[in-house]
Amino acid sequence: MLMRSTGLGKTELSGRISGLVRHQDYLVLQVETVQPVKWKIRVAIARPDIWQVIKGILKWDNMKLILSTKWKAEPAHPGEF
Repeated sequence: MLMRSTGLGKTELSGRISGLVRHQDYLVLQVETVQPVKWKIRVAIARPDIWQVIKGILKWDNMKLILSTKWKAEPAHPGEF
């Protein structure tokens, strides 16, 4: 997983999702970064945001990626995102 933040300039973080847990009325996405720093990032997702994620996943272009058979290959770097 690659991440960028406007607060970090052009710095790119790499990491992985380490968990998704329910906390009260939120789903908490837990991410551990490994490069260039080791951070634990948590994102609390409320109901309206959950629906936004579901709608995004259900878009045809995104579903084609999810249903793709190319899961074993490492994807090329996306460039500027």
